[in-house]
Amino acid sequence: MLVVAGYTVLMHDLATAVILGIALSAVIFVWKKSKHLVADVQFNEHGSKIYQLHGVLFFGSTPRFRELFNPAEDPDDVIIDFYFSRVYDQSGLEAINNLAERYQKLGKRLHLRHLSEDCRHLLDRAGDLVEVNISEDPHYHVATNRGV
Repeated sequence: MLVVAGYTVLMHDLATAVILGIALSAVIFVWKKSKHLVADVQFNEHGSKIYQLHGVLFFGSTPRFRELFNPAEDPDDVIIDFYFSRVYDQSGLEAINNLAERYQKLGKRLHLRHLSEDCRHLLDRAGDLVEVNISEDPHYHVATNRGV
């Protein structure tokens, strides 16, 4: 509000000030949301490492997503649980694909749990790189332009 008010007073152009305010708000929102992707790490009875993600995976949080994992030090079986997380865009899907490739190069297996059906379909390039646990996945939808 201060930026919009200040710009309006200095430049006498409310329309441009509003556009500037909206753009600034969007940048601040993305920056804040990108910092809120975290993972709780635990091991199951089979020795698999489980990363339970909290937050949203989108273009702003993909660098943080990459930092959460260390394939070289992880066991042969790794599970990423998306129960408390959502994938918002194609950048998030690409980050998952890239992570799967990193694990595959090391001969390790990556499992995705609680991933939406739409996300599973969009992960077609991952192919055999990941195993998606269908029986536990939710039924929420990713916004697309299908039917438009």
